[in-house]
Amino acid sequence: MNHNATDWGIVAVFATVYLGMFLGGLPRLKLDRSGVALLGAIAVIALTGLPVEDAARAVDLPTIVLLFAFMVVSAQMRLGGFYTEVTRRVGALPLSRAGLLAALIGVAGGLSAIFSNDVVCLAMTPVVARLCLQRGLNPLPFLIGLACAANIGSAATLIGNPQNMLIGSVLQLHFGDYLRQALAPVGIGLVLLWLWLAFGPGARAGASELRRPVGVRVTTDDEPPFDRWQTAKGLTVALALVGVFLFTDWPRDVAALVGAGVLLLSQRLHSADVMGFVDWQLLLLFIGLFVVNHAFETTGLAAEAVAWLATQGVHLTEPGVLLVLGAALSNLVSNVPAVMLLLPHLGAHASEAGLMLALVSTFAGNLLLVGSIANLIVADLAAREGITLDWKQHAVTGIPVTLATLAVVWGWMRWVG
Repeated sequence: MNHNATDWGIVAVFATVYLGMFLGGLPRLKLDRSGVALLGAIAVIALTGLPVEDAARAVDLPTIVLLFAFMVVSAQMRLGGFYTEVTRRVGALPLSRAGLLAALIGVAGGLSAIFSNDVVCLAMTPVVARLCLQRGLNPLPFLIGLACAANIGSAATLIGNPQNMLIGSVLQLHFGDYLRQALAPVGIGLVLLWLWLAFGPGARAGASELRRPVGVRVTTDDEPPFDRWQTAKGLTVALALVGVFLFTDWPRDVAALVGAGVLLLSQRLHSADVMGFVDWQLLLLFIGLFVVNHAFETTGLAAEAVAWLATQGVHLTEPGVLLVLGAALSNLVSNVPAVMLLLPHLGAHASEAGLMLALVSTFAGNLLLVGSIANLIVADLAAREGITLDWKQHAVTGIPVTLATLAVVWGWMRWVG
């Protein structure tokens, strides 16, 4: 009750913004999550009279730079036709249904650990769908496996997805240390996903042949043709950056920005084409949420709420509490906003809590179809191929796999702790 009208105004803006995160926009307004976050930032600046310079300082610039740089790297790989070519080659292997599932899950998980899981799903979904139709296989298990594998695999590194980049930047986590600790639960998670899809309750139905023409051409008219030189250039930069992150203390954001600059120096790919694949809306979402969350923190209400929870015996740094809160918030408001909310309250053991938060917020994205942008990308692109992937079909795999992988995280953290 000791807070002034400005504080309660900030609370109202904060609540509205996170309602927008939950709903994916605001009712009767043509706003998506990025638009809501941006308007929220404008509102708190106007409400508090916060100088624009101070608002800019609330933004974690290294995270924004790192995210932008890897969007450029992913754009290079996509324009070089790398993702499409890899998927085609995997699909051409003489494998059984279970073997093909294993190969696709492994490839999607591995690529997502270095490149954006969303980009991997964007490039691979149409090819996977058409390959399945060509081979007379039900594409749904493969498409669900692609989405879930991309989410799980992206948790393996601090560059695999936006929330991991944020956690690594804010908490200054060591790239190699994180990789060593995350690799086992990610690997186990991918194996569990494969076992469920290949031999679980839905495996028999998923293995049935489709009653539709199987002579479907596996073409991707909307994707660039494979270019060996551009692919090699992108892979060289990506692997060099991973080496820098593993074996040097150079700032990750600076190294990644230099790598992006090298890729932009091209005689074949116009910079406008590369920039066209940068997700500017996601960058705006980050910037807006940084400003809104900073304003909310200045009210002191978040700290008071955490202190009150502590008096009730609920500590955010406890693995069980963080697992439940991280999983719940990631499905309520999406994983990036959830991570932004929880990061300032991880306490002295930020390194262990950061690992837990990164794994939980990413794995939890598989619970529901709307829990991850990667899931929605796969569902949308599948619909364009005439394949319906609804929330019920996703839940048959998403719910058990998420619960199993979260249990793996819990057991792993208890064992290594």
